[in-house]
Amino acid sequence: MDKSAEAKRLEEARVQGLPWRKWGPYLSERQWGTVREDYSQDGNAWDYFAHDQARSRAYRWGEDGLAGISDDKQNLCFALSLWNGKDLILKERLFGLTNSEGNHGEDVKEYYFYLDSTPTHSYMKYLYKYPQSEFPYRDLVETNRRRSRQELEYELLDTGIFDEDRYFDVFVEYAKETPENILIRITVINRGPEPATLYVLPTLWFRNTWSWKEGGSRPVLKKVPNGASNSIISTSHPELGDRFLYCDGAAGLFFTENETNNERLFHAPNATPYVKDGINDYIVQGHEGAVNPQKVGTKAAAAYRLTLAPGTFQTLRLRLSDVGPAGRTAGNKEQNVPFGDSFDALMQKREREADAFYATVIPYSLNSDAARVMRQALAGMLWSKQFYYYDLDMWLKQHNADSFKATHAAPRNNHWHHMYNADIISMPDKWEYPWYAAWDLAFHVLALTLVDEDFGKQQLDLMLQGHYLHPNGQLPAYEWNFGDVNPPVHAWSTIFSHRLEMARHGKGDIEWLERSFQKLLLNFTWWVNRKDRSGRNAFEGGFLGLDNIGVFDRSAPLPTGGYLEQADGTAWMALYCQNMLEIAVQLALERPSYAEMCTKFLEHFLWIAAALAHEGGDVGMWDEEDGFFYDVLRLPDGTAQRLKVRSMVGLLPLCAVTVFEGELVRKYPHLNDELRRFLAGRPELTVFIHDPTQTGYAGRRLASILNENRLRKVLSKLVDENEFLSPYGIRALSRYHAEHPYVFHLGDREYRVSYLPAESDTSMFGGNSNWRGPVWMPVNALIIRALLQYYTYYGNGFIVECPTGSGRQMTLYQVAEELARRLSSIFLRDKGGCRPVYGGTTKFQQDPHWRDYISFYEYFHGDNGAGLGANHQTGWTGLIASVMHLFSSTTAEQALELGKMAAVIETAAIARGAKAKVAATAT
Repeated sequence: MDKSAEAKRLEEARVQGLPWRKWGPYLSERQWGTVREDYSQDGNAWDYFAHDQARSRAYRWGEDGLAGISDDKQNLCFALSLWNGKDLILKERLFGLTNSEGNHGEDVKEYYFYLDSTPTHSYMKYLYKYPQSEFPYRDLVETNRRRSRQELEYELLDTGIFDEDRYFDVFVEYAKETPENILIRITVINRGPEPATLYVLPTLWFRNTWSWKEGGSRPVLKKVPNGASNSIISTSHPELGDRFLYCDGAAGLFFTENETNNERLFHAPNATPYVKDGINDYIVQGHEGAVNPQKVGTKAAAAYRLTLAPGTFQTLRLRLSDVGPAGRTAGNKEQNVPFGDSFDALMQKREREADAFYATVIPYSLNSDAARVMRQALAGMLWSKQFYYYDLDMWLKQHNADSFKATHAAPRNNHWHHMYNADIISMPDKWEYPWYAAWDLAFHVLALTLVDEDFGKQQLDLMLQGHYLHPNGQLPAYEWNFGDVNPPVHAWSTIFSHRLEMARHGKGDIEWLERSFQKLLLNFTWWVNRKDRSGRNAFEGGFLGLDNIGVFDRSAPLPTGGYLEQADGTAWMALYCQNMLEIAVQLALERPSYAEMCTKFLEHFLWIAAALAHEGGDVGMWDEEDGFFYDVLRLPDGTAQRLKVRSMVGLLPLCAVTVFEGELVRKYPHLNDELRRFLAGRPELTVFIHDPTQTGYAGRRLASILNENRLRKVLSKLVDENEFLSPYGIRALSRYHAEHPYVFHLGDREYRVSYLPAESDTSMFGGNSNWRGPVWMPVNALIIRALLQYYTYYGNGFIVECPTGSGRQMTLYQVAEELARRLSSIFLRDKGGCRPVYGGTTKFQQDPHWRDYISFYEYFHGDNGAGLGANHQTGWTGLIASVMHLFSSTTAEQALELGKMAAVIETAAIARGAKAKVAATAT
């Protein structure tokens, strides 16, 4: 099969080093209110640098913008600015509420959509919906602030600003002619009933790198003298070199400096007469002295004033290039006609190439609506890349925190002086979470490898490099507290990526796998040394990404004293052992010295699994009467009790399961003898867990905490619609707790856990996420993986009733397939034409200009599937693309025969000839 043009670009980037990924959507969507920009004494990042300051205050560590792009070091940035003639400020960036302003925490209050992107960003498409009336900034803040945690959030649509369709659709498209020559097309549509005027200001600027250190060289933007109809801005940067922005038919060019307006913010003199908000003040307030008449600066905008009749559109064309105009050169290249017929032809060609690329990714069996969902999910993954810059040593010194002295501490991250981040990283959500999170990133990679395996591997590599990984072996969590603890899923993502590479290319990168394994050993050792307090192989870990799921804040000292033995922390470590064993097996098949590491991780898994599953004597995490796992509270007086909350905490032991094909013991038969001797001397290890010496379908072995009896007990709750099984996936907390809340009394204080299918009703972990009932995509993906692992071991003979009480019998493959169907249905149109993700929002359900644009929320209502939390967390919610891909291109027979799911995914795709239906991106 011939490679698509995009596949060839990926190969050129990998083999020849062509910089096809150099330019991309690497701007943040919110740099204000971040930890990096926080220089307060109390660590209140939200209030120290607010949205109202963002237009006037230069950032130190990154830039944000609307539908923007930058180079991969974010030296030069391009984004859109808009003005409807009524707003008090330019729309230069997305607006949202801070954590204290929102009744459910921080939340973006805009409507924007990532419609398309190829992996090299050779073609990208974005949509922003801009109201024609004055944007209701104050109304959104004040109304949400008045609402309680028991009330719904007040959204932009609720304000009535989109009534009568009085808004503009602003589509932004990018197409690369070469890695350094980028075409930009902006299409504005008046959806309203009357003529309306819009000012469109495509903006080019340099990230401010010169104000924070002495001797920093200042780059320059300036107008190129030109008699033609095209306005041209030239750029000169000491590292990036020269570039030119061609602006077809622009009415004017305006220049200022990307410098803080000290006079407005701090009542202090400005360093320059032209400051960051100069263009805003010129356009909105008419201050002619706010822009530089010499047409030079570090921030510039081209101006277009469009007046559109109802239902009409107008298109603007720009080009950002390293090729100079006629008579000027950049790299000895000349360009005479930046626009013309060739411009539109190239745009159309790149869009067709994007279609052709996704035809090799999206399974043919998906209908057009499902293909649309999958394509937009992957587009969101690719648009969510961001240049993340954070030099912790410099930042801590700026806070007067010395790594060798304890005299002064910064508000956070004092023990991470070694950290230096300056990379393109996949973000959870570039507005709500414009910073990486280690466990989110591991899930991102599973979806990203569908389209760009090289970028996926590079993301895994980053977290293990010495300027990320702590010297003690801890992976960084997230910028609010790098020392917090995320679940250890990095090894799982690593072995998945390696096996996918083997399936695609017939071999894997064994050097990469070995390098990753060595660094993961450091992290594994950190877990063992830091999180197993008593040496009993029962692990803690704090909140472990599940925020408010526990009776108490699991990352804080317990109000009871003592400590928790966590069922999820212990299960994560059991899975970690299995994943490290999988990696060691792959290495040992080529390098015999790793065979002993296989024995080490298998034995360690058995100790952990036995600790999690044991009964009798001391209080353990398994409750035989309930057939479920719980956290155990160990009190200072030596007593212990189970905290009997039926939650994802108790389901995660189900996920600690891996099938092994037996190739290792075939090559090294003595390892099997050693395992039998080890177990013979410790028969207590396998009393309550699955015996790893028992063979299943096709002679496979199974590493599992759950033996068959316990597996059936846990599954009966998993697929019970009165417990965990929602119409839209597996809930994070059982619906049992709707009628039976768990209550823990401590003196006169009551701690209660109830089923909350929507938003959180507490402020725990900021109150902007909820694990007490909603459906979360990443843990559902883990459960699907587990079901398929069990299936490839037990085969078709293992049948369960699904849903519980229905009388309907299913294999575990069919259960996994049913779960995938329910998850997918969140985003797909139902029989009535509605998408559950949009709940009762009429505009999104019925309006033809809204209903096919998909938002991939952070989590979903446990009963009706409506999207909740961050509304662009395509990061791990983008996993839906992998789920849809798997079950639309794989049969139960293929899963059973192939065994390893990464191989199943890729081999099935190859077998079907990579045919696909392509969902046209709606305009």
